[in-house]
Amino acid sequence: MSLNLNDPAVAAQLLLAQVQISEQQTALLRDIKTQTQRQLWLSIQQDWHQQMNTPRYSDPRHLVQYGYKTYSQTDEDGIIAEIFNRIGTTNQRFIEFGVETGIECNTMNLLIQGWSGLWLDGSAQNIQRISETLGAYQAAGQLTAVQAFIMAENINDLFTQNGFTGEIDLLCVDIDGNDYWVWQAINVVNPRVVIVEFNGTWRPPTAVVQPYRADYMWNGQDNYFGASLKAYEKLGAQKGYSLVGVNYGGGNAFFVRNDLVSEEKFLAPFTAEQHYEPPRFFFALTAGHPAGIGPLIQV
Repeated sequence: MSLNLNDPAVAAQLLLAQVQISEQQTALLRDIKTQTQRQLWLSIQQDWHQQMNTPRYSDPRHLVQYGYKTYSQTDEDGIIAEIFNRIGTTNQRFIEFGVETGIECNTMNLLIQGWSGLWLDGSAQNIQRISETLGAYQAAGQLTAVQAFIMAENINDLFTQNGFTGEIDLLCVDIDGNDYWVWQAINVVNPRVVIVEFNGTWRPPTAVVQPYRADYMWNGQDNYFGASLKAYEKLGAQKGYSLVGVNYGGGNAFFVRNDLVSEEKFLAPFTAEQHYEPPRFFFALTAGHPAGIGPLIQV
């Protein structure tokens, strides 16, 4: 029996059937995507645990094995915790710039543990979002969030104007470009620990940095940005810091001030050749549900 496609009732039934098939296909594709993502996360976790059991990471002074994620991009939260477990804290003050909305940065986990600090970001929209989600921390004087385009020429004034001078526990530098030159320029704070984003494309012993341009912004697409790990090792030495580790994701380098460093606490030699990790942009530790931020009550 043939269908009369000119019959409105028949046409409506066919349209309904097409919609139902489309919805079923969408649901199926969504399920496939979810299962694939779970398998990918599981594979990454298994590979990471296997790597941590290899001789390279067997020394307990090697920081990579302590990595975990709470709010950091990958495993930086755990490495930060382990560094301060070894050297202790003083005033528990931090500065981080390039935080975006704060939902994925290196100091959010410290903020909820009672630390206080300064966040800088170039986007007014990001700063507004921080005020909406973390206004309670700002009202309590625990967090200062400021919109500013960061340059070597203004970084010390930004710190001073917002009440941050002298010794602090942690400085995090992540602006996807002029990081090297900005860290080089900083002289009004004396961090005990510094975290800088490096470009793992340039492996040791290559020591290179992109030329400084005050208005530079990374295009977000290619691997031309920043400085190599070896370049940072040399800059750190000039400023009185030792390279004590790199996260497994191969994006952030950890420096500790020389007066706090010993071979009993950290793995020597403190060189790029010793601690380099290649860029593993696929690497992602999960902290359960997607990150969300908001006020928390200390109990």
